[in-house]
Amino acid sequence: MAGLTQAGFAAGADHSALTRRVYNMALAARTEAWTRRERVNYNQTSAMLTVWKKTEELAYLSEVSSVPLQQCLRHLQTAFTNFFGKRAKYPRFKTKRTSRKSAEYTTSGFRFRDGKLTLAKMREPLDIVWSRPLPERASPSTVTVSQDAAGRWFVSMLCDDVSVKPLPKVDTAVGIDVGLIHLLTLSTGEKVANPRHERKDRARLAKAQRNLAKKAEGSSNRAKARRKVAKVHARIADRRRDLLHQITTRLVRENQTLVIEDLTVRNMVKNHRLARAISDASWNEFRSMLEYKAAWYGRDLIAVDRWFPSSRLCSACGALQGKMPLNVRTWTCGCGTTHDRDVNAAKNLLAAGRAVEACGAGVRPQRSSPGGQSAMKQEVSRREP
Repeated sequence: MAGLTQAGFAAGADHSALTRRVYNMALAARTEAWTRRERVNYNQTSAMLTVWKKTEELAYLSEVSSVPLQQCLRHLQTAFTNFFGKRAKYPRFKTKRTSRKSAEYTTSGFRFRDGKLTLAKMREPLDIVWSRPLPERASPSTVTVSQDAAGRWFVSMLCDDVSVKPLPKVDTAVGIDVGLIHLLTLSTGEKVANPRHERKDRARLAKAQRNLAKKAEGSSNRAKARRKVAKVHARIADRRRDLLHQITTRLVRENQTLVIEDLTVRNMVKNHRLARAISDASWNEFRSMLEYKAAWYGRDLIAVDRWFPSSRLCSACGALQGKMPLNVRTWTCGCGTTHDRDVNAAKNLLAAGRAVEACGAGVRPQRSSPGGQSAMKQEVSRREP
């Protein structure tokens, strides 16, 4: 991904605004047909686009490349396919304020030569600040120009990176327990501090939000204040993402097998006391990075079921303890072993993951559900690269 300078803003803004307009018009047409019990497909909306360009009111659609306009119609078709397949809700109209501003170009809509990117119907290449060079012999198949809430424009290129290949196999494995006091605790005993990026910028964010609340609705000053709030959020997200990239890359390079806990963060953030801290820790993003990097580099990622009692199980003798509130950070087992709660959990996760590697066995918690019924079988799911 690369950033656009001021010279590249206008082009991206024009294209994203027009793609949003065409998307909404096509959605309105398909919705109207749906009320008449008729279905409109991609080919029909593409024909509509041709007719729209010939009208005096929408003649400006011909001033830009047809590629991003056709791509937005394809995206709308995908949205309807998911809706009819009961995988998503009915498509919604895009708004200038809440929708992501973007335009997508396929190979016929751009030219990339000597490190310079020129979009269709543009005389000069975009003025781009590259975040990193493209891989050798890489040929982009798709280019997406987008803008984030902070007003920053970006160009992302989709291409095959031949340098991404499986790493040499190693004999090491690690269990990873995520937390709030420490972001990560490894089965080796290492603990990664939680930087709490949102907490560090909370005063700055609150000041920007107070300033936004004072501005009149619809005014240009309110738009500027909203952008300042977005810039604070972007600063927090960028630092958080950078740290997670560093940690996940190191873990994947150093270990052949990585074992984590299959947490349902969506349910955990319903606890209003911990929701802000859990969101700041970004456990979902951490797991997502581990998954795709493990697939890239030929590593094994194993997710242990969330009900596995990793914190209450003695990693030395296997005895299961009773209830253990979150404020209990160390405890002593009947066998005489004193455990750090998080390190013990990481060790148990690693042991469960190794059991899966050895024989593919499931993991059943040592408890019973109320009413005497046997507890639901807890499985350890292995995610293949």
